[in-house]
Amino acid sequence: MKRLDGIGHVLSGLDISAIRTQADVNRTLWTLDAASKCVRAVLAEFRTQPATEQLVRKSRNLIDLIERARDQVVSFESRDPILS
Repeated sequence: MKRLDGIGHVLSGLDISAIRTQADVNRTLWTLDAASKCVRAVLAEFRTQPATEQLVRKSRNLIDLIERARDQVVSFESRDPILS
């Protein structure tokens, strides 16, 4: 749970509204993709052990948040002619 909390803490520091350049988009997408991989790695680590419902629920919530944020960044990028 501590690792998932740490991933959530990092994600809470992302500010999609502060994206101004293509480098910002790339950095944000890289961060979201890395966070998603980390969450999945935590889940995989407990695959052979009985995972608690709390761990599974928190992981799914983080993955959903990551996917929504990623969609926002991609949408933001396609709407802004300077970034596309």
